[in-house]
Amino acid sequence: MRTQVVVVGGGPVGMFLACELAEYGVRTLVIEAENAVSDRPKATTLHARTVQCLVRRGHLGELLSAGDPGAAGLVSSPFHFAGIPGLVVSAPASEPEPILKCPQDELERLFERRARAAGARILRGHRVTEVRQEPDGVHVTAEGPGGRVDCTAGHLVGADGARSTVREQTGITSRTYPATVSAMAGDVRLVEPDALRPGWHRTPRGWIVVKDAPDGGIRLRTLNCAGAHGARHQPLTLQELQREVSWIAGRDIAMTSPRWLSRFSDFSRLADSYRAGRVLLAGDAAHLHFPIGGQGLSTGLLDAVNLGWKLAFTVLGTAGGGLLDTYDRERRPAAQRVIDNTRAQLAVMRPDPGLDPLRALFAELLAGGGESGVLGSMISAQDTVLPPRTADASPWEGRFLHNVALTTREGSTDVIGLLRAGRPLLLLFGERGGSRPEQAGERYEQLRVVHAEPLPELPCDALLVRPDGYIAWAPGGEDLLSALSAYFGGGTRDGDLVGSVPAGRVD
Repeated sequence: MRTQVVVVGGGPVGMFLACELAEYGVRTLVIEAENAVSDRPKATTLHARTVQCLVRRGHLGELLSAGDPGAAGLVSSPFHFAGIPGLVVSAPASEPEPILKCPQDELERLFERRARAAGARILRGHRVTEVRQEPDGVHVTAEGPGGRVDCTAGHLVGADGARSTVREQTGITSRTYPATVSAMAGDVRLVEPDALRPGWHRTPRGWIVVKDAPDGGIRLRTLNCAGAHGARHQPLTLQELQREVSWIAGRDIAMTSPRWLSRFSDFSRLADSYRAGRVLLAGDAAHLHFPIGGQGLSTGLLDAVNLGWKLAFTVLGTAGGGLLDTYDRERRPAAQRVIDNTRAQLAVMRPDPGLDPLRALFAELLAGGGESGVLGSMISAQDTVLPPRTADASPWEGRFLHNVALTTREGSTDVIGLLRAGRPLLLLFGERGGSRPEQAGERYEQLRVVHAEPLPELPCDALLVRPDGYIAWAPGGEDLLSALSAYFGGGTRDGDLVGSVPAGRVD
C-alpha cells in the first residue's frame, strides 16, 4: 500500500490525528493492533484548553455546547490538586465548560467515525513489526490475520502508546524518571457496600480513591508510596488488590467480582525529540507521567491538534520550510510542564507526617482562592503560551485567542465559527484594516481574510490566527509577509505582498 501519512496507533490521539489529516484531504492510513475499541476504563477528563481547541476544529458538538460568544465573565468547574479539594478551573464564559467528563472509549469511537467519514483508512487487528526510513519516505511492515502488510508513506506518526514500537525502532531516545511508588486500579464489588465511600481517602499508609462504577460496583485506585513494585508488569490479582486496599485502609476490606485489574506507577518519560526525519511522535509515545490531575488524554490530544494542520500543510505543499519543526519546540515544553506538575503533586501526596503543614497550606490557599487561578490554569493548560518565532515578536504572538463575538461584512459570527474549517485566519479590524492592499488571500489561497468591527478587548488592527486558535502574528513585531512565509511558504500565486495585508476570501 502507498499513502501519504501512516498513523500507528488507533487510540484517541491517533484517531483524532487521522480525522484531522483526512479532513484536510491527506490520504491517511491508521494501523491499530486491537480489533475494536476497548471498553476498559481509561481516562475520563478533558481539560479546558483541549476542549477549546477541539471545539474550534468542529469536534465535541455531540457532547457539549460551544459557548456563548457574547457572554462576559468566567465559568468554573471544581477540581482538585494532589487530592486536595478546592481547586477551581475557570475559563471565559464565551468558551465551553472548562472540564468535560467523557469516557475515553466514547471519544475514540467519535473520532474513528469522523476519520472514516473523511476518507481515512483504518486497518485494525494489525501490529507493526518494522519501521524503516528511506530517502523518499517511510516503510512500515505490519502483521495481521491475513499475514504481512507492507506500506510506504511520506510521513509516519507514532501514536502507539507508552511502549511505542515506532519510538524504539526509530531510535528516538528519552529522558526517564524511575518509578518510586506502586499503584493499583480495578472495578470490584464490596462485600460490605459501606466499607468504602466514594471520594479521596488519605491514610498514614497511602491513598484510596473510590468512584461509583457504571455496573453498580466501585472503581478503585490505590497509591502506596513505600516504593515501586518489583513485578509491576505482572498481572494483578483480586487477592493482591484486596490486601493492598486493606493495608492502606488499616482494616479488612472484602471484595468480589474483579474487572479491569491493573498496576501502574509514577514512571515518567519524555522523548528527547518529537521528530526524527519523516517520523513524528504524539501522545503517550512521546510523553508519560503519573496520572494525577487527569492531564494525560488532554496533553496527547493537544499534540494532535498542534501537529495535524502542520503535517497536513507540509504534505500538501502549502507549509513553510520549518513549520513541522515547530511541533517539537511547542509541544515538548508543554509535556515537560505536565511531568513536573504531576511529580510535584505526588510529592505533596506522600504520606509523610512532615508534609502535613504543606498539605494544610495548600488546602488553605485553595479554599481561599489565592492559588486556584494559577494551579487551575496550569492543570488545564490554559497558561500555555507558545514560544515566539523571532526576538522582536509582538506580545500577542503565541497567545490563545479566546472566543469573542465578531461583526463582519457578512454578519455576526465568532472566533470558533471562523476557525471551524481549519484554515488560518487573518482578522482585520476597522478602517485601518480595511484600507490595506488586498493581496494576502490572493497569494495564500488557504488563508481566510475577515474584516470585522474593532473590539475593545482586542486593541490591535490585525491578527493572524492559526487553525489551532493560537495567534501567529500581530502588528508590533516582524512584518506580516515574513510571518506568512514562515508558516505557509512562498504562497501559491505570483505577486508581491505590499504593506501589511488583506484578502482572498473576504467576509
